Amino acid sequence: MKSFAAYQKYLKYLALPGLALVTAGLIAGIVAGWTLLPAGLLLGGIGLLLVGLVLGNYGQGRFWAQRSTEAGANALVSTLAVLAILALVNFLAVRYASRVDLTENQIFTLAPQSQQVVQTLENPTRVVVFDPLPNPQDRQLLESYRQAGPQFTFDYVNPYNDPRLAQDFGATQTGMVFVESGETRRFLQNVSPTERLSERTLTNALDQVVSDRPLTVYFTQGHQEFTIDGSDTGFLQAATALEDKSAVVQPLDLSQTSAVPDDASVVVVAGPAAEFFEAEVNALQTYLNGGGSLMLLIDPRTSPGLDSLLDPWGVTLDDRIVLDTSGSGQLVGLGPAAPLVTDYGDHPITRDFGGGRSFFPLVRPVNVEEVPGVTATPLLQSNPQSRAEALSTEGELQYDENAPPSGPYTLGVALSRPVEGAAAPAEDEPAPESRLVVIGNATFATDGLFEQQLNGDVFLNAISWLGQQTDATLSIRPREVTNRRITLTVQQQIGLGVFALLVLPLIGLGLAVLMWLRRR
Repeated sequence: MKSFAAYQKYLKYLALPGLALVTAGLIAGIVAGWTLLPAGLLLGGIGLLLVGLVLGNYGQGRFWAQRSTEAGANALVSTLAVLAILALVNFLAVRYASRVDLTENQIFTLAPQSQQVVQTLENPTRVVVFDPLPNPQDRQLLESYRQAGPQFTFDYVNPYNDPRLAQDFGATQTGMVFVESGETRRFLQNVSPTERLSERTLTNALDQVVSDRPLTVYFTQGHQEFTIDGSDTGFLQAATALEDKSAVVQPLDLSQTSAVPDDASVVVVAGPAAEFFEAEVNALQTYLNGGGSLMLLIDPRTSPGLDSLLDPWGVTLDDRIVLDTSGSGQLVGLGPAAPLVTDYGDHPITRDFGGGRSFFPLVRPVNVEEVPGVTATPLLQSNPQSRAEALSTEGELQYDENAPPSGPYTLGVALSRPVEGAAAPAEDEPAPESRLVVIGNATFATDGLFEQQLNGDVFLNAISWLGQQTDATLSIRPREVTNRRITLTVQQQIGLGVFALLVLPLIGLGLAVLMWLRRR
């Protein structure tokens, strides 16, 4: 039998796998937790390392005195330090995961409204997508929601592998998306290669979970208001947008009901051209006094007979129209009679608009006087370089272009006041109040203009505030990637190719020859 010295030279090679096992055990234990596997790797590695160092040639004194040993030890310590740093970085990345969106329009960042809704979720809420092939874009959006609030989770389910769960949810086809909170399950939308998951739709659904109260919006009819059924150009797009956020939209003929229904969250009077009967005005007044919410969109040159309703709020409608003489609207194809608004009030309806633009064709000023108990906030302000002019009886507008401006004018206002005689609310509940939004134009939210600029946002945000849902704005525009493509003509492409393939190399060659000649 060979002596131990014959095998001793081979034992030194156990130190290398021992070191590898120790490193693997440390990294696995720090990142994934100290379970049985990381502990076994660490102990096994330490054992092999000790055997290699103590029983191998490393245990001889002359080995440690060699210069190569010193260099190797330095390299080993450096390697261990780098591995320790990498392990720490991985640990911090797993424990405190975060992302930085460096895109110009923040296309990978949730809107502030979405973040607020997710953060206010009180109960665990889950989104279930029945799709065998998850779309990376949809998964990225859902991951952003998950990081915004601890109560939000999501799951992708292959309906072919789990048909029982698909049957429980009522998923009859692939691409169906559901929101689940407690005992409530609600269908959200269908996703497909051409239709991706919508942040607006998802946030609106989550907000309904938070509020736990359906939003019912009534549009008055019978006074030549804009229709909502699509029979003519009117508020079909606006009504559809409300339904997309789970609102119930209904027509309301006060001449037949004589009172606003009890389930009304908001009543909208959109562009009436005929006067309301006194009984109808009284019905709206009673609804407001009881804590209701009303939106009045009144075009110029109309007298719907609502002065007695507006007087207690200190609101009067000017008979003139506002003209923007600054020329800013003309730059985007708008005339002076369609003021471009970029100045918004500090109110939940318009707070997040920033410098966004909305426009109001033929809009009348809304005058507001201070009334005790009424809180009034201007929402829309015309350009300071604007003025108000009257229309003739024939509807013609004649004005002096050289006349000095007299703006800005208030084009829309939001008002609220406490409900008289209302019972004291609970400790965590707000006091009941009546809310009113008055805008001197209804055309801005009609079909075709509703989706232009921030016009639809003004309408939807006003409905959200009037409905006394959450303070989150439910009108969220999708983030768009700025088009930075460079379009070249054929001549420009040829010129660029000649410059890159011929002129630039010749310049480099000439400079090289010049440097060679100077060095001679």
